[in-house]
Amino acid sequence: MIKVEGNAKINLTLDILGKRPDGYHEVAMVMQSIGLSDTVEMEKTDGPIELTINVPWLKADEKNLAWRAAALIKEEYKLAGGVRMKLTKRIPVAAGLAGGSTDAAAVLRGMNELYALELSEERLCELGARLGSDIPFCLLGGTMLSTGRGEVLKRLPDLPATWVVLAKPRISVSTAWAYQNYDEQGAKDHPDNERIQQEIARGDRKAVAGLLCNVLESVTIKKYDVISQYKQMMMQQGAMASMMSGSGPTVFGLAESKETADRIATHMREHTDAYVYVIRTTGKVQ
Repeated sequence: MIKVEGNAKINLTLDILGKRPDGYHEVAMVMQSIGLSDTVEMEKTDGPIELTINVPWLKADEKNLAWRAAALIKEEYKLAGGVRMKLTKRIPVAAGLAGGSTDAAAVLRGMNELYALELSEERLCELGARLGSDIPFCLLGGTMLSTGRGEVLKRLPDLPATWVVLAKPRISVSTAWAYQNYDEQGAKDHPDNERIQQEIARGDRKAVAGLLCNVLESVTIKKYDVISQYKQMMMQQGAMASMMSGSGPTVFGLAESKETADRIATHMREHTDAYVYVIRTTGKVQ
């Protein structure tokens, strides 16, 4: 049996450049791994694919990305055997943190190891992109510029380890809904992806914090004002910056120190019903 960890992500930037002929959106975003992870325990079997999850209401069949990742490897490489998987989720579901993509990436890496397939990172990313646009990033992790529909990746220097506070409201946001509403209304402000890459390369966390920008934020905030409230609360408690991740609804704050992060988290726990986490940014997957 093997154990594979998969880290969540936040978006430091998220820009939408337009709609593509294939129906996807052309994006440009800086993605960052964080130290909040799901765990997949995997063992080879002679039977079918089996999946159990510690979240009873989550589908544990072909609708689940982790299950589909195992099925893709099994089919692609004509594996006679199966796999038994136990997924322990800590990353909130439908939160803008790529939880499902993280699990699929962990399973792809796990199947590669279990069956000694010796697939390259590039090949795993090709397979992952068939299942979801965020999966290639989740396979590689760290700090990356993501373009195309999200699957074209450029490695950036790791952001210096930074404390992050997450606050996930007790609502869920559909990614499809967020993008559809963006198509209808657009956004006034767009990220400066060139400049934020320069500041990441310089290792200037404060400058990076000042350049956070997510074009989907204005879309989601119009329907869920709680996101705006959480951002204000984090800033009032000393965050360097605060923003919604992905299509939401999770709000994150970047903190200069563990002490500041803990103060923000305590305030959020006392004054909201959000799920709150204090973690740090992480480097690329080893």
